[in-house]
Amino acid sequence: MIIWIVVAAFAVVLIGAELLARWWIRQRTRYRVWPPGLRLEVRQHPDIFPEIEPRVRIDINADGERGRNVRRDEDGLFRILVAGGSSVECYALDQPTSWPGALERLLNRADALRALGARRVHVGNIARSGVGAAELDLMFERVLPNYARLDAIVIMLGASTVYHWLEDGAPPGRPPAVVPELALLARHPGQPFSWNPRGSALVELVRRLRQVWLRPVEVKENVGAWLVAGRQMRAQAQEIRATVPDPSTVLNHFEHHLRRALRHAIARAPRVLVVRQPWFEKKYTDEEMGRFWHGGIGKPWKETVSVYFSLEVINRLLSQIDARVVAVAEELGLEHLNLRPVLNQGLRHYYDHDHFTPEGAAVAAQTVAAAFTGWGYAVGPTPSAESSVRRVTQPRIPLAARLA
Repeated sequence: MIIWIVVAAFAVVLIGAELLARWWIRQRTRYRVWPPGLRLEVRQHPDIFPEIEPRVRIDINADGERGRNVRRDEDGLFRILVAGGSSVECYALDQPTSWPGALERLLNRADALRALGARRVHVGNIARSGVGAAELDLMFERVLPNYARLDAIVIMLGASTVYHWLEDGAPPGRPPAVVPELALLARHPGQPFSWNPRGSALVELVRRLRQVWLRPVEVKENVGAWLVAGRQMRAQAQEIRATVPDPSTVLNHFEHHLRRALRHAIARAPRVLVVRQPWFEKKYTDEEMGRFWHGGIGKPWKETVSVYFSLEVINRLLSQIDARVVAVAEELGLEHLNLRPVLNQGLRHYYDHDHFTPEGAAVAAQTVAAAFTGWGYAVGPTPSAESSVRRVTQPRIPLAARLA
């Protein structure tokens, strides 16, 4: 009898602790894109792409950004937040090699700090793969209130909206599917729990405390193996479609949410820089064609895909998205920066259709840094989309010297 009383009491205490943990998480959790304190070592599949590093690290700070920790009351701090999709996330690049990481290093040089009137520059990266305009709109609505002060926000996106629509089969008159909020944000006060131990709030609390206090390194092996299969699926596609229905609904959807996202940014930072997402477009060689995996109907990272849209279709849609980016940026009076003129070295700059090699990321970082400091390039709203990057009279510092 006593044993059953002890068991019942223990069960009551456990249930009470679980309910208390759920309440605490609901009340105290802030929306975060990445789990604070996360440390990853990503070991790439050996056959993924020869240009990228075999091992990369991803360190998440206490604010859920890919980047170093930062004190909010730090004197002389110039704080930049960058956001967008996978081309900003740079999951396949090491932390300092990613273009936001390289940007921070460039802007912490003495001459850059003088130009900015700062003692230190912090660049926090909250980009995630799959983020299009609708996802960024939601992300900013949830996450930006966490920041008491930001000096600048840098935004680059566009491709994910196109690929989501193509993955759905390019349905006429319908916008693309949107990533669910719980999948988009790693920390969410509405996180669901179960009575299974692995899904309980108590275990989640232990997991969070361990991540923040002990900072263990989580190792991911053989990352990107699906990309090898994805390239093969595109190369062996049963059908390549050369047309899509009228994309007006998709373009309008993108424009609507981009405008909302930029207004969120304008309300939180005195400077907002729109970086137009570049992509690899030319008359492709066979080697270059073999790098591409995008544009299929379905999700090649979890299923077999046999029907793809042509690269001409993809490039045309990206051009239309880019035109909307320019139009909205100029409507709101925001600076916009065109990277395509400087990211023009094919597989030296891109390891697939949309993502940067370490060399491409360095060029992107150099050009964005120039937008902040006035070195070599100036940017701003102009009537011509192609003239949103223009030469200025200041001498341009060589890339090798900037990255030294």
